[in-house]
Amino acid sequence: MSWLPPAVIGLIDIALVAEVSVVRSDGRPMTYPLIPMWDGERVLMTSSILFSRKLEHIKKDHRVCLSLSDPVALQGRQDRATIIGDAAVIDGDPHVDWERVLPLWAAKEPVILQLLKSRVAFPLFFERAVIEVTPRRVLYWPDGDASAEPQTSVEPATALAAPVADARTGVPA
Repeated sequence: MSWLPPAVIGLIDIALVAEVSVVRSDGRPMTYPLIPMWDGERVLMTSSILFSRKLEHIKKDHRVCLSLSDPVALQGRQDRATIIGDAAVIDGDPHVDWERVLPLWAAKEPVILQLLKSRVAFPLFFERAVIEVTPRRVLYWPDGDASAEPQTSVEPATALAAPVADARTGVPA
């Protein structure tokens, strides 16, 4: 069972896009739109190896932040969340390793099954790596007002090991 609040899991499940921020080699953030999928433990996303810059950034620095804030991507829901976590790139065999997330992807975006039938026409699109994000801290705004103090949840193991941090910035107090 996950420590994530059920409302945040609901946002992941409904979100068609999350804004995923990674750390570039120069220390600056870079944000990419990706489809988030929840497997019960981690947020999973895939990326074509053709667009590998984000994968390179994650391999060099595992810290990521997912924003679930786009009202269109959240299909009208008003609540918002930010998930701070550690990412890993799973890129063993880019032809088949990503297929383990296909049921989650198809549940969210059924058209992927139609595209899969045309796999030969889109070879580079279907050479994919899986990005697994282990959530460490979650900020949640039930009414979507990001100027208000968020509800904060912290992974139990992280809460025991980490110094107290400012809920809004994540910076140790």
